[in-house]
Amino acid sequence: MPVMTKSPKGDDIVILSRKEYDRLLVAANEDVTDAAVAKKAIARNEETLSEAEVDELLAARTPLAFWRKKRGLTQADLAKAAEIAQGFLSEIENGLKTGDVAVLQRIAIALEISLLELVSDLPRGKRKPGIKLKIDKRRK
Repeated sequence: MPVMTKSPKGDDIVILSRKEYDRLLVAANEDVTDAAVAKKAIARNEETLSEAEVDELLAARTPLAFWRKKRGLTQADLAKAAEIAQGFLSEIENGLKTGDVAVLQRIAIALEISLLELVSDLPRGKRKPGIKLKIDKRRK
């Protein structure tokens, strides 16, 4: 727990444990890294999500459900644009079917996103050790 005190000259100072200090350094480094990534994305005119949108994406049954709604498309509109049956799109959106790469690519093109944006993160138990998946919720 940090300790607040005063220096001999009257300045406010905080005393931290080494563990707290190290955590603070890691967080600061992550902030700098995240800011650099966001700056590059903005420079490339890439779409970024607000914190609320990230929360919606994480809460959505599938990334497809989030992106279709974000684009303001009905399932029928998206199915037509991707040249697939609306029922099949519904099954993919609800996680009942996966669709092959060609179908997912057509959906991604229609949504103007990358194919990777349609692929959910692997559940924790299925990830290889050392691989960390992270979304920066501070990007606006």
